[in-house]
Amino acid sequence: MKKVKLMLAILIGLLIMVACGENGDQEEQTSPNPQDMEEMPEPDFEDVPEIVAEVNGSEISRTEFEQTYVSQFQQMVMQAQMTGEQVDQNQLKTELVESMIDQELLIQEANNRGFAASDEEVDTMLAEIAEINGIESQEALFEAFEEQGMSREEIVEQIEMSVMLELLIEDEMGEVNISDEELQALYDEVIVQFEQTEDEEENLPTFEELRPELEAELLMQEESEVVTELIESLRAEADIVNHYS
Repeated sequence: MKKVKLMLAILIGLLIMVACGENGDQEEQTSPNPQDMEEMPEPDFEDVPEIVAEVNGSEISRTEFEQTYVSQFQQMVMQAQMTGEQVDQNQLKTELVESMIDQELLIQEANNRGFAASDEEVDTMLAEIAEINGIESQEALFEAFEEQGMSREEIVEQIEMSVMLELLIEDEMGEVNISDEELQALYDEVIVQFEQTEDEEENLPTFEELRPELEAELLMQEESEVVTELIESLRAEADIVNHYS
């Protein structure tokens, strides 16, 4: 279920926060124009209330919101610089509040089902996040987070939540059986796209060569559908107050 772990790590912002870890210096050196960095807009928090939202009585604070927003805002700014578009901070903040509400609903449901993260599971996920980001050790990972203003205790807490969410989604999904027909249908779509970009037919990958990637893609689609349906059902029964909207 490595794809689930990656998705959840992204959900809680960990991968974004680590983006300028060991590769930060290289990214800074390859920046096309130092003056572009000076012109980068700043995140705007003037309209953000002290309590951003309440979910079944649990508060999402402005501090939590700001910490997550800064990392996402930086990503959007970098994308905007490449496309020439402006970052719509109002839209970004609105979407982030809704995302944080969804996350809180999932965490509450994981708690309700009695899921908890063991020390071994936390260590395993820390190792995977370090590997995904090309960081040599857990200690270096913690240092990268600390450079972004997150303490070791905060990181461990986030990892524990991520493990709980992983367990929740695994429980919700149950056993997933992907048929050969589904794999073949996806393979046919991939080949059509491949033929549009490659000239030589002998470069076309076989079904068996692509099978692991096809299975992973279909699994991710299933995960996405399960998460969406679960959030919708939780929202329907939840007491949610969005103070930002």
